[in-house]
Amino acid sequence: MSKAKLEMKDYITSKEKKQIYVNQTFSTIAPRYDLVTSLLSYGQDKKWKRKLVELAEVNPHHEVLDLACGTGDITFMLAEENPIGKVTGVDITPGMIAIANEKKRRLGKERVIFDVGDILQLNYPSNSFDRITAGYGVRNVPDIRGLFSEVLRMLKPGGRFLSLDFGKPSQPLYRAAYLQYLSLVGSTLGWILHRDPDVYRYIPESLKLYPGQEGVRSLMEAAGFIHCGYVTFMGGVTAINYGGKGLDT
Repeated sequence: MSKAKLEMKDYITSKEKKQIYVNQTFSTIAPRYDLVTSLLSYGQDKKWKRKLVELAEVNPHHEVLDLACGTGDITFMLAEENPIGKVTGVDITPGMIAIANEKKRRLGKERVIFDVGDILQLNYPSNSFDRITAGYGVRNVPDIRGLFSEVLRMLKPGGRFLSLDFGKPSQPLYRAAYLQYLSLVGSTLGWILHRDPDVYRYIPESLKLYPGQEGVRSLMEAAGFIHCGYVTFMGGVTAINYGGKGLDT
């Protein structure tokens, strides 16, 4: 796999190069994505995703967009809450969308739409969606401020954005131990599943650069979101950030 030849830290610290690394990494892990997400979350992943959907307060008429949808877990959960409105999932990795579409066929969820696209450069019209969600997506984009501007553009006035992602525990020793856990377990899983320890070691390395739940709230407020906040799980190792678009925006 050629990604091993891409020096991870050189790529993920560069706004220009990070997307290259992320694209290649997620193309590699797509077939194992659901399994590894469950393992790294201590089996709590589905519970956290359902909490995000609960907080989204989706109504039957809402138009909903799920960014970085991966294999479609959150997208399908949103569709369960929204039996009339349109639910769209978008992801930059064709392999993820292929798995999501296979789930869609198997589940008979024909009303759910999946698109391949870069969430920093989407062609959806402004003021299109009542709710926009993201699962483990904000941390992976090379330009978080640019993403928030794009989300705010696409939201309808009064709409809400919610993001589930790995977080940063506020307690330093706990945070250090958690990052060490992710590094050790990720390296082991990467070697077992892909013969490349860096595949999942990317997660703790990306977390070192990620602003965490408090930083994300500040960035959302700076971008123009209102009523911003977050809820955390397991002492801050995971968090859901949220914020809204003003009625006069």
